[in-house]
Amino acid sequence: MSENADTRTRIQEIALKLFIEQGYEATSLREIAEALGVTKAALYYHFKSKDEIITGLVEDRLRAVDELVEWVKTQPRTEENRRALVRRYSEDLRRGRHHEVMHLIERNQTAFKDHPTMVRIRRQMFELITFLVDPEDPTATRLRNSMSLFALHASWFLLRDETIGDDERRDAALEVALELLRR
Repeated sequence: MSENADTRTRIQEIALKLFIEQGYEATSLREIAEALGVTKAALYYHFKSKDEIITGLVEDRLRAVDELVEWVKTQPRTEENRRALVRRYSEDLRRGRHHEVMHLIERNQTAFKDHPTMVRIRRQMFELITFLVDPEDPTATRLRNSMSLFALHASWFLLRDETIGDDERRDAALEVALELLRR
């Protein structure tokens, strides 16, 4: 990784930490620069705004979900492919800083409600859910299948017990998500 990429990554790590701790709206670029020990001008070289930092933080996640959306468009809607989608989605969540970014979004819902990146994420999620849900299914089945993806996220918010390791949390979430897909 280049020095420039390392600096961008470090900025994102510090910004993410501060946005979670203090809130997105309450954190300034100046505070991020101070936490990094650089000037605000040096920070501007990499990111012109907090919005650019947020967009940078979720780019990898967006690409991964875009790939899943493209994959589901080529697949028949079968039980096997629905389960494959949930497994693939779960595996994608294991990469990067996904759970930290989700924590950021959860803590700053008002600030991100209409943010273009969040609008895009919601749109992608609905495309994935459409693949999991057959309009002919009973309402309870449609709800259960939809909730399978959210179960993968919920493990980070509902299982905050520090004695539970990340792998155990992820495995439990996948188990529940796959059980929700049962017809």
